Amino acid sequence: MADSQPYATLDTGAKVPMIALGCYMGKPGGDQELVDAIKAATQVGYRHFDTATYYMNEDKVGQGLRESGVPREQLFVTTKLRNDCHHDVEAAFDNSLKLLNVDYIDMYLMHWPNSTKPNEPYVADDSIDFIQTWKSMERLLETRAGKVKAIGVSNFSTKTLPQLLEHAKVVPAMNQIETHPYNQTSELVALCQKHGIVVSAYSPLGLTDSPIFKDEDVLAVAKEIGATPAQVILNWNMQRNVVVLPKSITPSRIEQNFKFVKLSEAQMAKINSIEKDPKRQYRLCKVFDPKTQTVFGWSYERLGWTTRSL
Repeated sequence: MADSQPYATLDTGAKVPMIALGCYMGKPGGDQELVDAIKAATQVGYRHFDTATYYMNEDKVGQGLRESGVPREQLFVTTKLRNDCHHDVEAAFDNSLKLLNVDYIDMYLMHWPNSTKPNEPYVADDSIDFIQTWKSMERLLETRAGKVKAIGVSNFSTKTLPQLLEHAKVVPAMNQIETHPYNQTSELVALCQKHGIVVSAYSPLGLTDSPIFKDEDVLAVAKEIGATPAQVILNWNMQRNVVVLPKSITPSRIEQNFKFVKLSEAQMAKINSIEKDPKRQYRLCKVFDPKTQTVFGWSYERLGWTTRSL
């Protein structure tokens, strides 16, 4: 079943499965339910798995992948640099590789452009900027050749990505962002694709009880094609050539999310039109800290984000 799924192509030439299991389970750490979810996903056909040092579950992700019995060369594994590790990228990468206990990492992302101070996740560390961090990421391709296949970024915007590209010797292979019908980020997606950067979508369905599931336009398309609202939302993104990272520990939902359906041009246009409605424009991922009015120490303005949080 894995061979029937669509793929995106990185600027390295590597193929990336368009649907991945997002391995952040809503809380730090990981236990047997994550291992079981990964094994269930591989049985359905998933071959792309996305985690991060911040999720504190790289060891469980690696365990699940090894216990799945799927050959390593058939898997695509993504993990990310934690915000307080920008000063020592090589050590952070080595630790992720050790915890995952896999031969190599397919995609290593700078999780956020903003560095934070150790043990103070909402205090920005401005002694290093993301351009310096990216230079360290680039060096990984030399110092960890064969251990890391590609490098990229996450949460970069139409403000921060051009700033990075001005100084990058290696164009990021991927930019992982929150994008779904209520936060379409069309300009950013177009910018990435112009530069050959694959876009991947975290929280592509929003969160539990997401309002997108009840959206009249989404429900109308779901009824027309005989699909669930989640399948409509995921496949809308994939038809924009955006990789999706839905998360679930429920085997039935993991399987449902893996169904590929085709939206017509008119149906795509119906979902696209949501972007014109300001009442349906907001971020759903809960990363904004109301106490500090920041996202890991940076304001929305500094991040280059224009869409409000729900």
